[in-house]
Amino acid sequence: MRSILKTATAAIGLTALLAGTALAGGLSGELKISLDTSNPAPRATMEKMIADFQQLHPDLKIETTIIDREAYKTQIRNFLTADAPDVATWYAANRMRPYVEAGLFEDVSDLWQEPAIAENLASTKGALTIDGKQWGVPYTYYQWGVYYRKDIFDELGLSEPKTFDEEKANCHKLIDAGKKCYTIGTKYLWTAGGWFDYLNMRTNGFDFHMQLLTGKASWESDEVRATFKNWRDLIDMGGFIDNHTAYSWQEALPFMVKGDAAAYLMGNFAVAPLREAGLSDDQLDFYQFPAINPNVAMAEDAPTDTFHIPANAKNKEAAREFLRYVVSADVQTWINDGKNLGQLPVNAKSSVDKDKFLEQGFAMLSSNSPGGVAQFFDRDAPAEMAKVAMEGLQEFMVKPDNLDNILQRLERARGRIYQ
Repeated sequence: MRSILKTATAAIGLTALLAGTALAGGLSGELKISLDTSNPAPRATMEKMIADFQQLHPDLKIETTIIDREAYKTQIRNFLTADAPDVATWYAANRMRPYVEAGLFEDVSDLWQEPAIAENLASTKGALTIDGKQWGVPYTYYQWGVYYRKDIFDELGLSEPKTFDEEKANCHKLIDAGKKCYTIGTKYLWTAGGWFDYLNMRTNGFDFHMQLLTGKASWESDEVRATFKNWRDLIDMGGFIDNHTAYSWQEALPFMVKGDAAAYLMGNFAVAPLREAGLSDDQLDFYQFPAINPNVAMAEDAPTDTFHIPANAKNKEAAREFLRYVVSADVQTWINDGKNLGQLPVNAKSSVDKDKFLEQGFAMLSSNSPGGVAQFFDRDAPAEMAKVAMEGLQEFMVKPDNLDNILQRLERARGRIYQ
């Protein structure tokens, strides 16, 4: 998926939305919704959104099930097959492909023919399209980048780096001051995938990165080895916190909150818990992952989260109406504002919240990601390959001397999975 461009316009308010949408009415029966939004802020946002939709359709009985995100990933195939809800959260691009190919997601191309969706969600259509059909709708996307302790940078006389050499120079100064450069929790592997995404896109460019994740390039190539060389520079200097394999991404947050580590390469969903832990916006800031190879254009990770209708859903009429509601301009404005999801709306007529991190992310994705926009390592690669590869990435962070064995293993997996 190439750059996502949006036009921010003023929202006309949730009250007007509710009044207008209420005319739809007429829904009845049960609507079962399964969510993976288990963290406090997204959970509260989804519950409020569903409650508002319930008010519009008083004859509709809504049952919501919220599952821990990591558990959801392992359970989704079972519940789509055995006891499907009517609506389920998931992810765009290759992450939805297994369920499309297994016949477990409903074709919702009819929704994408409606002007309100076709026109206002056009920039995200490609991420929801497989074999010329659309299989869900997006409800949010968000930037990745380096969130850092501005107060620590100021204290040490550091500035936001524009190049990888400047990044490493900052890191040396942080280590000399007794701090780690980066916090990270690789217990669930995907955070290591984020580091590889950025290092590889900055070293070799978006096109090579996508060739690698789709099986068209070799893991044992010189290009990939160059990426790992750049990563090892940070590992060898002691840039990452110790014992990161024991922590989830949330469990790694306190290292940054306490000032033991100065930065976190993460998605914008990390801002809410950092604020809740007591860091002010004067202490927190954000910068785009710096350039490594000046000959490649800057590319970004901007994952898109989605809603789908399972093929075995029982109330598809109500499910379609719920999807229309979720992507409407005003709902998109308020669920993605800084007090809720703290992310970016997918509807071109929505407004980006007056939140400094959202504004920086919107500006970066709109005007400074000419190389392209990736979904994320474990969304752009097939699930089986992503799992094997991310296990290797985690191993590399702990035992970088194992690189040759890791790359051989990943190359064998590429031959097996993409044959």
